[in-house]
Amino acid sequence: MDLEANRRLIAAALARVPGGDRAALQTVYRLTSAKLFGVALRILGERSEAEDVLQEVFVTVWRKAGDFDGNRASPMTWLIAIVRNRAIDRLRASKNNRRMDPIDDAVDVADTAPLADDALEMSEDNARLHGCLDGLAREENVALRGAFFDGNTYEDLAQRMNVPLGTMKSRIRRAMIKLKLCLEATQPAEQST
Repeated sequence: MDLEANRRLIAAALARVPGGDRAALQTVYRLTSAKLFGVALRILGERSEAEDVLQEVFVTVWRKAGDFDGNRASPMTWLIAIVRNRAIDRLRASKNNRRMDPIDDAVDVADTAPLADDALEMSEDNARLHGCLDGLAREENVALRGAFFDGNTYEDLAQRMNVPLGTMKSRIRRAMIKLKLCLEATQPAEQST
C-alpha cells in the first residue's frame, strides 16, 4: 500500500473512533503501532517504558480522536506528537530517579548519523534511482518495484499482471538491465572512473 493510501486509511479510521468504533481503533493500532512504539523507544530507551507510553497513547486516541484535524496535520504527525509528548512527560517525571552521566562522557559516544556530504550523496543517488525507474515502461516499472521494493514473488506478480511466469521473469530481467544502464549513464563523472 502506498503512503498516501495508508494516510487516507488511518485518517478515515481516526474519524470513526469518536463514534466508539472499536474496529476503527484496531485499524489505527494495526497501521501505526510499530512506528509509534519505535518513536517511544527511541526517546525512552527502555522497552517497558515505551510499551506503557504506547498504551497511554491509544487510550488518548480513543478519548481524543475527535480533536484530529486532517487539514492541520497528517494522521502520523498527530499521533507521533502525542507519543513524543507522552514520552517526554515520562522522562521528566522519572528524571529525579535517573542517574545522569557527566557531559564529558559524551565524547566517547559515536555519532552514527551520516556526514552532510554523505547524506547529500545518498539523496542524489536516490533521485537518480527514482528517475531511472520512472524512465522504464509502465509494466517494467510496476514489476521491478513489486519484486524488489514490495517483496512480491515472480509468481505473485505474474498472476497479478495476468502474464505467464516466464514473461514476468524476462520483464524483470530486462527492467534490471535498463535500470543498470540508466544508472551507469547518470553516474557522476568522478565516480565513473
